[in-house]
Amino acid sequence: MRAGDLPASGNAQACERWDACVVGRRCLIVDDNAGYLSEASDLLQRQGMSVVGVASTSGDALAIAASDRLDVALVDVDLGAESGLDVARALAMSDDPVPVILISAYAEKDLRELLDDSPAVGFLPKSVLSRAAIDGLLRDREEPCGT
Repeated sequence: MRAGDLPASGNAQACERWDACVVGRRCLIVDDNAGYLSEASDLLQRQGMSVVGVASTSGDALAIAASDRLDVALVDVDLGAESGLDVARALAMSDDPVPVILISAYAEKDLRELLDDSPAVGFLPKSVLSRAAIDGLLRDREEPCGT
C-alpha cells in the first residue's frame, strides 16, 4: 500500500536539516505484545533506525512522544483493551504531530474501513515490517526540502 492511498493526515512536518534516510529515523513502536516489541525493535535497529522507545499503552506512547522528537510512530491497530486508532489520532493531532504508520497481524483488506478513517500515513503488515518499507511510505508523503 502506498501512503497516498490513505487520507491525508494533516500532520506534515517541515523538512529536517538532515536526511533521515541517511542518519536513521527516530521511531516509536506501540504494541501490546512484548515479544513483538522486542523483535521489531531489534530488527529496525539492525537496519539502522533509531528506536527511541517502545510502548504497550496509549499513556506510555504519548509520554514518549511528548519527551522525544520522533520521525515516525508504528502503532498496532489492536492494542488489546485500547484502540491503536485512538493512539494514532492522538499522536497525529498533538502539538508536535508525529507521522503514524499503522501495523497489524491482520490483513489490510480486513482493516480497510478502519484504515480509511485513520490519520495514518500508511499501513504495514507486521510480516513485512522493515526500514525500507517505512522509508518508502514516509518518502511518498515528504516534500523535498526548499519547496
